[in-house]
Amino acid sequence: MKTKTRKSVAKRFKVNAGGKVFRGHQASRHRKLHKSKRRIRSFAEPVKLATKYANVVKSLIGK
Repeated sequence: MKTKTRKSVAKRFKVNAGGKVFRGHQASRHRKLHKSKRRIRSFAEPVKLATKYANVVKSLIGK
């Protein structure tokens, strides 16, 4: 029997063609008024997950 994809994990993380796992930034959705423009711009860039955690995420996604 195939394992089901954990949808909550699939929505939060993305795996690129090379197999690297990326995540978004925390605190990037609201209350931006007191944050610096430089900090807000940096939220747009995805962050590469450490290999230790990437393997766990991949197993939950099913890749």
